[in-house]
Amino acid sequence: MAPIADQSTTTLHPSAPRATPEPPGALSEPTTPVPRRWTTAVVLANVGVFAAFLGPIQILLAKQSEAIAPGNKEFVFGLVTGAGAAVSVIANPLFGAISDRTNSRFGRRVPWVLGGAVGGTIGLLVLAGAHAVAWMLLGWCLVQLFCNALLAAITAAVPDRVPRLQRGTVGGWVALAQTLGALVGVGLATAARGITAGFIACAVFLLLSVIPYLLTSNDQRLTESPPLIWREFLAGFWISPRRFPDFGWAWLTRFLLNLGNALGTLYLFFFLQDAVEYGDPDTGVLILTAIYSLCVILTAVSSGSWSDRLGRRKVFVTWSGVVMAAGALILAIWPTWTAALIGAVILGIGFGVYLSVDFALLTEVLPSARDRAKDLGMINIANSLPQVIAPAIAAPVVRLLGGYPVLYALAAAVTLLGAVLVRNIRSVA
Repeated sequence: MAPIADQSTTTLHPSAPRATPEPPGALSEPTTPVPRRWTTAVVLANVGVFAAFLGPIQILLAKQSEAIAPGNKEFVFGLVTGAGAAVSVIANPLFGAISDRTNSRFGRRVPWVLGGAVGGTIGLLVLAGAHAVAWMLLGWCLVQLFCNALLAAITAAVPDRVPRLQRGTVGGWVALAQTLGALVGVGLATAARGITAGFIACAVFLLLSVIPYLLTSNDQRLTESPPLIWREFLAGFWISPRRFPDFGWAWLTRFLLNLGNALGTLYLFFFLQDAVEYGDPDTGVLILTAIYSLCVILTAVSSGSWSDRLGRRKVFVTWSGVVMAAGALILAIWPTWTAALIGAVILGIGFGVYLSVDFALLTEVLPSARDRAKDLGMINIANSLPQVIAPAIAAPVVRLLGGYPVLYALAAAVTLLGAVLVRNIRSVA
C-alpha cells in the first residue's frame, strides 16, 4: 500500500480555527485512497466489537436478567445496560484522547485496538460465569470500558487514513459492520443454546476479529509526543457549539436519532415475548435481526457511494430518519409479528442509509486533525448516552404509561425530530 502523502499543512473543516497549521505525517489530511484489504480489516474489527455489544444486549443479558431475577427482569436488564452505557460515555472519548497522544512504535491506534479486544474478552468471560446482579454489572462495565477503547481507536482510523471523497463508500462498509455485528452476535448467542456458551462465543469472535487489522494496519506514528498539560487535556473535552456550530448540530442530531433507535430496540426481546406473544422470542429476535441486517446491507454501501458522487450528505440523513420513524410507528399502531417483520424491513432500509452517510458527514465537521479520536469519542457519546437514558424512559413507559404502543410512538417522534434538525448543519451539503 502506498503511504499517505506528507503535507506541510492540513486541510481543515471551514469552521475550524486556522491560525496554527497541523504538523505533517499522521495529522495530515489523507489523499491516497485506501485499498480493499485495509477496509476489510477495519470492517472486521468493527464487526467483532459490535457483536460483543449487541449479542449480549439483544439476547444474552435479557435472558440472564430473567434467570437471575425473574420477577424483576426489566429493572435488572435496564440497570446493567444503563450502567454499562454510563461507562461508555466516559470511556470512548477518554481512550480516544489518549490514543490521539499515543506515540507507540506500532502507531497511535494499534495498541488500543489490541488492549481493548483483550479487556473486552475478559469482561465477556466474567459475564459467562455471572450468577448475581453484581457480577453482571462488573462484567458488562468491563466490556463497555475496553470495547469502547477499541471502538474509539478503530473509528478514528477512518479519518486518519481515508480521503474525504472516499469516506461515503468506506463509511457504508463501516456501517455494515454494526449491522453484521448485531447479526453475528445474535447468531452466536442463539446457536450457543446457553447463556454461558453465548458469552464465550462472543469473546472468541472478538479476539479473532482484530487480528487482520493488527497485522495490516500500517498505522502511522506521531512525529513527536505532545506534552501532557492536564488542564488543557481536560478542557479539550468541551467543544463549544458556538465556536463549532456544525459539530454541535451533528452531535445533537445523532443523539436524537440514536435515542429513538434505543427506545425502539432496547426491549425487543420482551416486546416479542410479552406484547406479540411470539412463542420463541430468541429465534424471533434472530429472524428480525437477519431481515434488518439484509436491508442495511442492501442500502448502506450503495447510499454511501451515491452520496460521494453527488457530494451531498444532509438529504440522505434527513430522509433516512423519516423512514426510521415510519418503521417505529408501524410497531406502535400494530404490535403483531407481521408488523415486526415489516418494521424490520423499513428500519433496516432507513438505518443503512443513515449509518453510512451520517458517518461521512461527521468526519467532515471534526474541529481538528490532532484530536480526531477524541472528537469522534465525543460524537460517540451521542451513541452511548441514549443507552443510559433509554432504560430510564422505557421502563416506566412500558409498565405505567401505556406500554409498547406509547414507547414506539415516542421512538418515532424523537427520531423524526433528529432528522429535521440535520438541516441546521451549514458547511456540509
